[in-house]
Amino acid sequence: MAVVKEEINAQLTQVLHDLQAMMPLTHDHLLVIGTSTSEVAGEHIGSNGSRDIAEAIYDALSRFQDETGVKLAFQCCEHLNRALVLDGSTARERGYEPVSAIPIRAAGGAMATHAFSRMDNPVLVESIKADAGIDIGDTFIGMHLKEVAVPIRSQIKEIGHAHVTIAKTRPKLIGGIRANYLRTEEHE
Repeated sequence: MAVVKEEINAQLTQVLHDLQAMMPLTHDHLLVIGTSTSEVAGEHIGSNGSRDIAEAIYDALSRFQDETGVKLAFQCCEHLNRALVLDGSTARERGYEPVSAIPIRAAGGAMATHAFSRMDNPVLVESIKADAGIDIGDTFIGMHLKEVAVPIRSQIKEIGHAHVTIAKTRPKLIGGIRANYLRTEEHE
């Protein structure tokens, strides 16, 4: 069964809607996206990267960024140690030091390669601490989230053929039984 770009776009748009409902993302936030376009196409991770699938995913995320102002970071594959593509101004403002590498399909993956080609001022950094994340195809983005990640249930369980998970983060609850905490629905 072929995966249609419109289906991918609609599925990801719903995932983004579900994430936004649980954690309203703005220009103050960083969203990490890990994607196996091979998995979206129904293939084994890393086996058959697709520029068309990467384009469909990027377009949906770009629209979401235009609507919310959220900053985007695209995780590379293991061949670049899961480094991340993000805008140079975002890297500077958050104190992330660029590294000397450029993702290509065989070392970085189709999604990161496509994002790098579409951004105005892309850089690659080794690690980040994102406020929220979307993992499409079990690419393991957890290392790039802030320390307390909270899973979010979406109406959408797969994008194409790839398993999808989303998470938001929250501040640590420290201090034990004597501590007082902000009373918000995310801590209850």
